[in-house]
Amino acid sequence: MAVDVLYKTSAKATGGRDGAAETLSGSFKVTLSTPKELGGAGGAGNNPEELFAAGYAACFIGAMKFVGGQEKIAVPADTTVTSTVGIGPRSEGGFGLTVALEVSLPGLEKAVAEDLVAKAHQVCPYSNATRNNIDVKLTVA
Repeated sequence: MAVDVLYKTSAKATGGRDGAAETLSGSFKVTLSTPKELGGAGGAGNNPEELFAAGYAACFIGAMKFVGGQEKIAVPADTTVTSTVGIGPRSEGGFGLTVALEVSLPGLEKAVAEDLVAKAHQVCPYSNATRNNIDVKLTVA
């Protein structure tokens, strides 16, 4: 599938899960640490799953705003998406991810909110990147 790229960014990581990562623009820098559950020391750093969860949650709100704009549905200012990313061994070998998105759209009727979430899942770049690769569970709170 061709993509008409409107924006690009680059980031560089060093040291893997116990290193650091930063955007080449210098606007974002993070210390990385491996969680104890994955055999690491834990610590104050973040891990790739946390970064993915944050990015997916923010992007999904953007997708809901896009769909809302097309369908004349006002996405509430206090909308939240809680993204839970899991990692573990796959039965086929290697490691895999799971994602659960819990969406709160205060003030919207449940049916309207569920329809908006379903449509946003079709246009969100993270959803399109993960489709048929990662189990993504959607819940409207």
